[in-house]
Amino acid sequence: MGRMRLVVSDFVLSFMWAWSGVLVRIFVFRNLGFDHDHLGEVVKTAFSIANMFLFAYLSKVTRGGAYNPLTVLSGAISGNFSDFIYCVAARIPSQVLGSIVGVKLLIDTIPEVGRGPRLNIDLHQGALTEGLLTFAIVTISLGLATRIRENFFMKTWISSLSKLALHVLGSDLTGGCMNPASVMGWAYARGDHITKEHILVYWLAPIEATILAVWTFKLLVQPVKEDRAASKSKSD
Repeated sequence: MGRMRLVVSDFVLSFMWAWSGVLVRIFVFRNLGFDHDHLGEVVKTAFSIANMFLFAYLSKVTRGGAYNPLTVLSGAISGNFSDFIYCVAARIPSQVLGSIVGVKLLIDTIPEVGRGPRLNIDLHQGALTEGLLTFAIVTISLGLATRIRENFFMKTWISSLSKLALHVLGSDLTGGCMNPASVMGWAYARGDHITKEHILVYWLAPIEATILAVWTFKLLVQPVKEDRAASKSKSD
């Protein structure tokens, strides 16, 4: 029952995430009347951070619901084999389906929203860009979960600023997505979801970067924690 609840939560959050970014832009630039200048971007950033706090709270309320496959994959890599299979066979497909349904309904409702992120550089540079961005955000997320696990506000604040900064760095190159399910929703709507560019840049590169980030973090952080524990036991 708990696993089915998570699958449903993943679908709902992924559906909502597909809408949230577009609704923030519409609210700031159309409803509030800001121009696409520095002030408008600052206001949009403030609402984007508030939006990330909302989704972090929803993830907490649903006891682990997520809208990004990389979030659940990073945890599954560190868990047992059954958790990994559950993640790959149930949770990630649910997130992808939620994004596809969300984007389809979004385009039908607001046709002028555009067509989502696109690759603006060559294939190898795009894969490297998405890989590096993913490696950075997964490493930051793992560090926050280890260092300030109980401080919801500080953890979400640092995570939100990091995601926005990395998104800005990659927005003109690949879209700076770091979320394969979200990109899949837009790619499916355009009909290019099975192309080599989409699979390599927005799926394979982020997944490899996530695995590398988890392994690197465990390799560097775990020995330090063990050394500290050994030093403490000796002093006692």
